[in-house]
Amino acid sequence: MHIETAQNWLKAGAAFLVGFGLLGPIGAFPATSEITRFFADLAFFPLDGTPEQLDPAARFFWAITGGVIAGWGVMIWMAATRLLPRDPALARSMILTAAATWFVIDGLGSVLSGAPMNALYNVGFLVLFVVPLWRPVETAPNAA
Repeated sequence: MHIETAQNWLKAGAAFLVGFGLLGPIGAFPATSEITRFFADLAFFPLDGTPEQLDPAARFFWAITGGVIAGWGVMIWMAATRLLPRDPALARSMILTAAATWFVIDGLGSVLSGAPMNALYNVGFLVLFVVPLWRPVETAPNAA
């Protein structure tokens, strides 16, 4: 994949992560917790309206997790825009290693907690970062 295409793909994925991450703190507030309650219901498929409410500890962890997800999105954006043009191999290695680590740990935790559907949903997030970096990024030849 050409570097500009990879950058655009990674930036779109990073923006999506930041947006998803912002749902955590928004859903931590009791008046707007329906957002995170819906995602908890989705993870513990089928959609049946349970849990009816998230307890304060669950909302707290949503807020913290949202911050981590948004921060990871910002890091990927910066790696795509600042590091990828200068050192494509390092940027590729960093993003793919981080994505694989997240995918394995999050997926295993999802299965162990009784929410295996979340592991399946995570494949969509994984695709955002693996596809543009599956092969080494092609850069334009230096003009001499």
